[in-house]
Amino acid sequence: MTSEWWRTAAIYQIYPRSFADANGDGMGDLAGITSRLGDLQDLGIDAIWLSPFYTSPQRDAGYDVADYCDVDPRFGTLADFDAMLAEAHARSIRVIIDLVPNHSSDEHAWFRAALAAPAGSAERARYLFRDGRGPAGDEPPNNWESVFGGPAWTRVVEPDGTPGQWYLHLFDSSQPDFDWTNEDVREEFRRILRFWLDRGVDGFRVDVAHGMVKADGLPDYTPPAEGGSMGGAGGVPGSVPPDEAGVPLEPEISDEGDGAPYWGQDGVHEIYRDWRALLDEYPGERILAAEAWVDPLPRVAKWVRSDEMHQAFNFAYLETPWDAAALRRVIDASLDAFGAVGAPSTWVLSNHDVVRHATRLSVTEANPQGHGLGPRSKGLPEYESGLHRARAATALMLALPGSSYLYQGEELGLPEVIHLPDDARQDPTWFRTAGERYGRDGCRVPIPWEGTEPSFGFGPTDASWLPQPAQWASLARDAQRGIPGSTLSLYGDALRLRREHALGAGTLSWLPGFPDAVVALRNGTVVVVANTGTVPVELPAGEVLLASGPLDGRTLPHDTTAWLRA
Repeated sequence: MTSEWWRTAAIYQIYPRSFADANGDGMGDLAGITSRLGDLQDLGIDAIWLSPFYTSPQRDAGYDVADYCDVDPRFGTLADFDAMLAEAHARSIRVIIDLVPNHSSDEHAWFRAALAAPAGSAERARYLFRDGRGPAGDEPPNNWESVFGGPAWTRVVEPDGTPGQWYLHLFDSSQPDFDWTNEDVREEFRRILRFWLDRGVDGFRVDVAHGMVKADGLPDYTPPAEGGSMGGAGGVPGSVPPDEAGVPLEPEISDEGDGAPYWGQDGVHEIYRDWRALLDEYPGERILAAEAWVDPLPRVAKWVRSDEMHQAFNFAYLETPWDAAALRRVIDASLDAFGAVGAPSTWVLSNHDVVRHATRLSVTEANPQGHGLGPRSKGLPEYESGLHRARAATALMLALPGSSYLYQGEELGLPEVIHLPDDARQDPTWFRTAGERYGRDGCRVPIPWEGTEPSFGFGPTDASWLPQPAQWASLARDAQRGIPGSTLSLYGDALRLRREHALGAGTLSWLPGFPDAVVALRNGTVVVVANTGTVPVELPAGEVLLASGPLDGRTLPHDTTAWLRA
């Protein structure tokens, strides 16, 4: 394990409930993860990031935490976690876990105590309780909207049975926001960090890292555009609408933020400096990675200054369409912004909150982040064409200097699951919008391991918390392992070559002389050519090391990326 491993790491996200189920109850678990670590070692990743496995009522798939220092029985026990961590470390795989500091579950002991306590109490001061507006206090304290749809405030019934104060929840009503001006909250999260660091975790991915601190007075705010991403209540602070050519426009937003009083407030940086100092007390380079949905990229870079976090997710890259001009622009902007503060850029195409890129990059109609896709959606691609483009996009991404994040199942070419039965859907977005938005269930369907086994090898029984499509049989890991040209083989080859040629630590330079629809670059000893257009192009001289799809001699077809020895 090299020094500053996080600068070049390939990090694999595990969504525990959908990765592997050891006990056959239809829900993935920690023992299931342990049983499949050999497959991840074979793939060639450096670290895993686990979405929440804490004690939770699971109203938002574990992002509603009731106890931050224990494992939910659905996923196992602390002993199971320790065994998984030890096995990962034995395989030289580091372990990053999710931390959810913006809000807790409404079943957290603190919130139950707050409901039982009177207005103005110390118990309520840990959350954002406020009196309502209007003569009877029956109107919310402000006009903020929840990310999941509907008001961001819920009124409580006081212990005496009368209508009482309101509490803020930027997400579901079961997820009350903490008040980070309260020292009890700050000290509790220091305790939580130490609990897991003492067990040996290698870092934390911080959920909603642009949240936590709200503007003084909680002023009314109306977003400039409706969006609904995981990052913006009523708006998408990380996305920029495309122009007529499908190329993202430069964001019309200053470096000081977009004015939303609940995102990206300066006070968050004080919190992360405090956490960084705490992590630096521990050996082994423990890291913080920010989920920060803010624009523009120089503003995201504030989260990764030398005394704050180590990494921040590059959502500007994730949201860039498959267009050469747009890709060149966002790559340049990313390297410039993160490099200016001495941090590596990160690259990501899929995660548990977005439509899988094997589908998303080829959708021809509007596809707002957080809305999801389903039977009513328009502009959906055929699977093969979507996969072809996705493979090319991945081959480009893994050639870039910095750290890359992969989402479980993308190495199998899994598409978004569109045709889920309505009665199977579980995302809060589906319910809070009365079925208007499908939400994120389509990227969270349990992944396939063995095509002829029950639940395609997800577990020992047919149980699966979301139904798996029949297509999973042909995409299962055993159906692709060792098969030249399979998506699994492409990922394995790309990760191996990335490591052999030290691409994560390389330096990028653009190559001239190619058509506008081509991304052509050199990173160290590798030349990369990605054709985003419709017209085939001739490859330059050099041995072909990798191709995302079949080549016609030295001709690179559309939606294909090739790596060549420089």
